[in-house]
Amino acid sequence: MSKKTILITGAGSGFGALSARALARAGHTVYAAMRDTRGRNADRVARAAAHAAEHGVDLRTVELDVLSQESADAAVATVLAEAGGLDVIVHNAGHMVTGPAEAFTPEELAAVHDTNVLGTQRVNRAALPHLRAREHGLLLWVGSTSSRGGTPPYLAPYFAAKAAMDALAVSYAAELARFGIETTILVPGAFTSGTEHFATGGHPAEQTVLPAYEERYGALTEQVARRLAELAPADADASLVADAVVEVVDTPHGERPFRVHVDPADDGSEEVSRVADRIRVEFLTRIGLADLLAPRGMAA
Repeated sequence: MSKKTILITGAGSGFGALSARALARAGHTVYAAMRDTRGRNADRVARAAAHAAEHGVDLRTVELDVLSQESADAAVATVLAEAGGLDVIVHNAGHMVTGPAEAFTPEELAAVHDTNVLGTQRVNRAALPHLRAREHGLLLWVGSTSSRGGTPPYLAPYFAAKAAMDALAVSYAAELARFGIETTILVPGAFTSGTEHFATGGHPAEQTVLPAYEERYGALTEQVARRLAELAPADADASLVADAVVEVVDTPHGERPFRVHVDPADDGSEEVSRVADRIRVEFLTRIGLADLLAPRGMAA
């Protein structure tokens, strides 16, 4: 295992914080990116520093608001100045909202996409010039089984954004292969413990249509959360996602899987993705672009 410099977005809590700590303990230099590091997230910065000191690992924090290109540029510049390079980007930042789809304004849906989809684009535009110049690197996208698996109601804006991010990752994979940059899409299932997705999720600001849905669907949000928790095995902890992140990063360049599922409840996403990814391989091969299935210099 070679030591790598890693930038992971949305690393203040949940999958991001767990993955940042696990990667640091695995021997890497890790920049846990989060916004408002001197304000509401100051305590998380302090906890990261305490973890680094306690375990003797290289875990750092950096200010990064994925809603701002200026912030993304500054964060990447800080990493390059301090560490002298950058090897891995982990696209983890995301935001969940719950409620009937009709209740959300177009602007609210756009805001979810801004975080979950456009946020990855801002970070890529900041980091990829460096990775392309090196002709080496890894983009690790943290997606969701909701893109292709079971899709319970009242999560439409989040599901749509995650599906868009997955599609973006698939296209980026081919477009970066000839620069020697590798892609892995990590696909977690529904983890109701160890994350703050449901606890911190947003809701539609406009309440006018909610009574009609409440009359027909009742406490559906609570029902979905409860049933998801019941489906998951007792040992289904969010740390499983962090373990998978470490395993992907530590896999030799060119040998990493294109997609990894971590879904204890098994909502069917892996089965669907297996077909979709096979068709992608077959189609690119048919049109003479098989070299885009692996980073430059590696066999597809």
